[in-house]
Amino acid sequence: MERNLRKERIGVVVSNKMEKTIVVAVARKVKHPIYGKFVNKTTKFAAECLDTTVNEGDTVRIMETRPLSKTKRWRLVQIIERAK
Repeated sequence: MERNLRKERIGVVVSNKMEKTIVVAVARKVKHPIYGKFVNKTTKFAAECLDTTVNEGDTVRIMETRPLSKTKRWRLVQIIERAK
């Protein structure tokens, strides 16, 4: 059986205070509808993280998954870059 493609996002870890969960902020640039200026918009995702070595400031890749809790629908795929 073929599985559908899952969404992936790259973002920065803003919180690792929960057990087995991280909060990842994904930033994107959106053009303002009237003024035409590009504005930074941020979306936060709660992601399942069984790896305890992830810290705030790390750049990570997350992938969409089935609902794991009330807010968690993403899971950690890989740590791209560690915080300096």
